[in-house]
Amino acid sequence: MRRSLLLLTAATTALVLTALLVPLTLLTRTHAADRTTAEATARAQWVAHAIGPALATPDERETAEQTVESVNTQAIPATSLVLADDTVIGPSPQHHGKSHITDAIRLARTGRAFTYEPSTGGRQVLVPVQGAAGGTAVVQVTLTERQLYAGTMTSWLVLAGIGVGLVLIGLLLADRLGARLVGATRRLARTADRLAAGDLTARATPEGPPELRLVAGQLNHLATRIDELLTAERENAADLAHRLRTPVAALRLDAETLRDTEEAHRIAADVAALERSVDDVIRKARRPLRDAPHADLAAVARERAEFWQPLAEDQGRTTQTSTPHEPTPVPVPQDDLTAAIDALIGNVLDHTPQGTPFRIAVRTGGTTPTGHAELTVADEGPGLPPTYAAERGTSGGGSTGLGLDIARRTAEDAGGTFAIASDATRGTRVTLTFPHTPPPPPAETRPAPPEPTG
Repeated sequence: MRRSLLLLTAATTALVLTALLVPLTLLTRTHAADRTTAEATARAQWVAHAIGPALATPDERETAEQTVESVNTQAIPATSLVLADDTVIGPSPQHHGKSHITDAIRLARTGRAFTYEPSTGGRQVLVPVQGAAGGTAVVQVTLTERQLYAGTMTSWLVLAGIGVGLVLIGLLLADRLGARLVGATRRLARTADRLAAGDLTARATPEGPPELRLVAGQLNHLATRIDELLTAERENAADLAHRLRTPVAALRLDAETLRDTEEAHRIAADVAALERSVDDVIRKARRPLRDAPHADLAAVARERAEFWQPLAEDQGRTTQTSTPHEPTPVPVPQDDLTAAIDALIGNVLDHTPQGTPFRIAVRTGGTTPTGHAELTVADEGPGLPPTYAAERGTSGGGSTGLGLDIARRTAEDAGGTFAIASDATRGTRVTLTFPHTPPPPPAETRPAPPEPTG
């Protein structure tokens, strides 16, 4: 828009200046010619008046020659005197001495003073000298094209400079106006981008022309309304999930009263999975949308490995944890990342024989896709059963099938990937890939939010 405004201003200013300056340049040319002709006419009349008495006496011809010679200096129009016997005193357009007498000179000898433009170019001023001995003499002032339009080029250059200056001033004003419009539009777009990214605290500053101020006001109103609606939706979801806790607790108690132990354990596992899902809904519903999620993948992996270490030792398992020393920030809430790692480690502990070793690794840099961090949880167990299907709620190992789905959703919601490889000789390997975000600015350390309780 800024460039278009500059081009429009330049084109409009150029057209207006052309319409004004072209007639003005022609007028300066005409004015220069008229001014030079007037000066030449005044000189011819003065010469005619000065040498008139001298020409009345034949012996005073020398005085007339001196007068003509005195007015013929360099850089001024040539002045000559044509006597009645056709003798030319001073410079002649043809040659000194006898000159070809033109019709214009013959006409001037009749007593008429006039100006005319010969076919050779330029202009001539003819003034008769009455009372000369032997007949009427004629004072002739010859103007060349260069003398006739002297100063015109300077005037044109001045006009051209004025025109260029006006165009530059117009472009400068248009550029400032364009910068103001473009700046206001870009700031409005940045506010819209922040709102699209989930920052509902973003507000636009009404500035610029009335139309942009109106759009900014409506955008702020829309942001406020969205914030209100999302808050209401989060509260409704949290309340609904919380109300589900009571019937879920009743189901758990009913499951414990079953006489069939195997059936009781299976139903209890399903109820526990349902409880975790309800808790997950409550946590996500209460999380402010405007907070930019982030967590240190390496730190969380080390912390969860230490948390599960006692249970792994009880089962006779050897563990190996490999993480970088520097922070590895990823765009995932810490509680979600913790839940995903717990789900993967829990699968190893629950569905591989006791004594099966496993390892946890976090990698960044050249071994991973550019700008990504990678989490791997691998075991040396018998691998997944042939009937395994990577679908939510489906498992071939007697579980609810939600653990791997939680890990998959955590990675994919952050813009990453989920991959699983398994065979009977090398065990199972689950890899989560996350975008590697810049480290967040320093902030006050806050404790992790407590688990929702009934």
